[in-house]
Amino acid sequence: MSRSRREEGQGLVEYALIVLFIALAVLIALTVFGQTVSSLYSQVVSNWP
Repeated sequence: MSRSRREEGQGLVEYALIVLFIALAVLIALTVFGQTVSSLYSQVVSNWP
């Protein structure tokens, strides 16, 4: 396997890990703040003219 091919594969793995960490951060944020955001959204919608 050539060196550039290994580096290309390493880059893909790094991008996949970044996407995984972002997805986990979003999931954790939704779990922690989901109910608060939902109630705030409901309050805003109910007060909309």
